[in-house]
Amino acid sequence: MSQIDPGTPTWLAARNDRAAFRLLLEHGPLTRSRLGELTGLSKPTASQMLARLERVGLIHPVGERSAGRGPNAITYGVRTDRITGVAISILDRAIQAVVVDAVDHEHPIVQIATDGLDRSPEGDVRVAVRAACAEAGIAEDTVSRVMIGVQAAFFVDGDELSFTDTLPGWPAVGARARIERELGLEVTIDNDVNLATMAERSSGVAQDAASFALFWIGDGLGVGLDLGGVVHRGASGGAGEIGYLAVPRTAEPLAPGANDFTDLLGGPAVARLLGSDGETLADVLPRLAHVDAAMSALADRVILAVNPLLAILDPSMIVLGGPTGTAGGARLVELVAERVDAAAHPKLALRTSGTGAQPVLLGARQQLVEQIRDHLEADISLST
Repeated sequence: MSQIDPGTPTWLAARNDRAAFRLLLEHGPLTRSRLGELTGLSKPTASQMLARLERVGLIHPVGERSAGRGPNAITYGVRTDRITGVAISILDRAIQAVVVDAVDHEHPIVQIATDGLDRSPEGDVRVAVRAACAEAGIAEDTVSRVMIGVQAAFFVDGDELSFTDTLPGWPAVGARARIERELGLEVTIDNDVNLATMAERSSGVAQDAASFALFWIGDGLGVGLDLGGVVHRGASGGAGEIGYLAVPRTAEPLAPGANDFTDLLGGPAVARLLGSDGETLADVLPRLAHVDAAMSALADRVILAVNPLLAILDPSMIVLGGPTGTAGGARLVELVAERVDAAAHPKLALRTSGTGAQPVLLGARQQLVEQIRDHLEADISLST
């Protein structure tokens, strides 16, 4: 990128153009007059900004707005066909995907069963991109990047995966590089709970928390650690893998024979709490809120996992998320709060996740939106 000297007309034009572009992203389509009002610049200057942004292909006319007695004013909006991405969540038995664009339109989410697929990093991503684009009516050749949430630990610097039980066909080293090489995409891989944690910080219940831990309770377990707005991943990407932690001796009366926290709180354990050994977690969770004894027993187990988090991190908030945490809702939060040592943690808040049914995809989507916008903004400087 060429260096632009601060204070020069070229630098000022680039700065104004970036500000105008961000306003179009924030407010949607704008007329020249409205853009001038929002920027505090004159109409001729607003016209010049719009002309430059249109010339480099970042915006286009999208309609007209009545201007009273005079001719209708043209409205300009951000082009969403220039660059798109696909957010992907790879689950145990399915792949979920959704198209993402610069203005964060709501595109349909697709779910692809993994049974019968020839699994590989590039194969899984190719299938996900193709299905998401077809469902959204988007051309595949506009997709330049993907954000992938995996049920595994990912070490970015080494392109290394660990705890990959749900990723058959994925190598321990080099998955990102393979996808980029085979599909020509820019690839970001992250742990699924970390992405859900980012979503909780940006649009969930933890927006104002100084620090928080998202305790994900589902078929597997995980903890997302947000320290002052930054997700802590650990030296090798394995921070928060609480499911593999050995349970304390006090767990024996609650779950005889449990070796780790997955044995204590994972999908099969919760199904047994609800009197079923043969059903899946998804099958039994609708009953959870209606069985008081099961809720109480679940809270007895959850506090055993929460206590180490409180002792080591002392966060200002614990968020219960994942399928089980969400199904337990406010009642589970209440029962767990009763079991917290209030004297040791007087400022602790406990909450249920507020990010909806697709927190991993939401987190991946939010990260992709920012990546796409940053890329488009870089084009403004390059073209100035």
